[in-house]
Amino acid sequence: MAIISGLLLSLSWPTYGFPYLIFFAFVPLFFIEEELSQTAKKPLFGIFKYAFLSLFIWNLITTWWIWNSTEFGAVMAIVLNAFFMSLIWVLFSFSKRYFKNTAQAIFILPIYWITFEYFHLDWDLSWSWLNLGNVFANHPYAIQWYEYTGTFGGSWWVLIINILIFKVLKTILSKEYSVKRAIISALPLLIFLLFPLGFSLYLYQTYEEKGEAVEVVVVQPNMDPWNEQFTSPPKEVIQRIINLSKPLLTDKTKFLVAPESAIQEGLREADMFNKAIGMSSSVSLKMLQGFLKDYPNLQLVIGASTYEFLDEPNETSRTTQGGMPYDEYNTAILMNAQKVEDTYHKSKLVPGPEKMPFKKLLGPIQDVAFNLGGTVGSLGYDKVRKTFPSIDKEINIAPLICYESIYGGFVAEFVRNRASLIFIITNDGWWGHTQGYQQHLSFASLRAIECRRSIARSANTGVSAFVNQRGDIYETSDYWVAAALKSEIRANKELTYFVRYGDYPARVSAFLAALLLLISLSIKLKRKTND
Repeated sequence: MAIISGLLLSLSWPTYGFPYLIFFAFVPLFFIEEELSQTAKKPLFGIFKYAFLSLFIWNLITTWWIWNSTEFGAVMAIVLNAFFMSLIWVLFSFSKRYFKNTAQAIFILPIYWITFEYFHLDWDLSWSWLNLGNVFANHPYAIQWYEYTGTFGGSWWVLIINILIFKVLKTILSKEYSVKRAIISALPLLIFLLFPLGFSLYLYQTYEEKGEAVEVVVVQPNMDPWNEQFTSPPKEVIQRIINLSKPLLTDKTKFLVAPESAIQEGLREADMFNKAIGMSSSVSLKMLQGFLKDYPNLQLVIGASTYEFLDEPNETSRTTQGGMPYDEYNTAILMNAQKVEDTYHKSKLVPGPEKMPFKKLLGPIQDVAFNLGGTVGSLGYDKVRKTFPSIDKEINIAPLICYESIYGGFVAEFVRNRASLIFIITNDGWWGHTQGYQQHLSFASLRAIECRRSIARSANTGVSAFVNQRGDIYETSDYWVAAALKSEIRANKELTYFVRYGDYPARVSAFLAALLLLISLSIKLKRKTND
């Protein structure tokens, strides 16, 4: 049964899966938990063992592709994620025993699970790829209501449906079974299943794109990150970007978007903003400035590795041989024909290559962290969700770098800071021709729906694409093919309910989880004292 649960979770996952299988995926685990809690001498250990088997299978089948970039990182991500998820089942079973109505105490699980997903967003081992609400990424018609709840609403939906199916099956298998009892128990299931779907289909059919039309070109230079991009002369990478984009540029084009790490010179930021020094000292910036002079109304968003010297060391700084502290950044640059206008430093850093988890404890083993593009170790980051303004100041861009696009509440912060378009610059070639880059692309649909923002996506090795405000992906490039794409996308300035209030379903869950855990511990202590 645990294996069946793991396979159902895996077979539901994008982009190859059928998402509605996830509505049954946890049902076998509910039967296991109920059986062990009633019969086993050590139920919590048994529950952990079977839950781990199930959740390890899910993590392994859906995210094995991490192995292509790092064997160590893959083992840590798969094993630790399954371990943490299994602990939630243990905590649920522990708490459930201290409530008289165990039939209703089953609803403790979604409260604990979504609290785990919420805290998994922002700690040193953050890995939110498998948050349950992501499962419908390839089916935007089914989740238009994410503009009100975000993906945490989807996580609630998945778990509630699993619980209701479990209850229906228990009714059917019970000695008191009757058709009438089965129908009555199935009514809540039908309501919770069909109402969100029907509402979403209505929104999908009636939604109209909002905002000013903006012509955008995205470029995919297709430089192999393993043996080409970081070893080729910097001007060769820039020249490929220029050659690919030029045929599509017009006087109407407002933005050209190039991928993460496209500039490979290691730019000092103080020099970048000094036109006299920066535009002559950097081959890449000089080439781009010369190219942009033919397009005075065009702005370029492009990825780079940058650094800056510091007056004092900080938690992420490194030190030169001369003892001077400095920070390195994974950076998005906004520039026009005259100057570098602004920079944004990636804030959601990948554990391992960009951020050493628990640095005080694990610092000595930093060198075994995997290389996913950029310098291994902790990078500096921006604490503010900066947006890039257009030349006329009428449009603001959210410049998301790499896997920042999987964090819904994080992206909403850019939109609250006036972002009316979302640009994603990434380099997905590290994972090879696997589900990794395809899943990453599909998650862009979730952000488009939550924020009702059009998205332009530039990936070094694919897939580059545009996403409309309904979450439909269109104008896609092929994988591992050099390409440039052009589209008119809409710059919406309206704020959705989710953008205004963020991850409130998860915050409510976290409050309830703390309350339920305290109640469980209090009852346990009281019983122990009475004994």
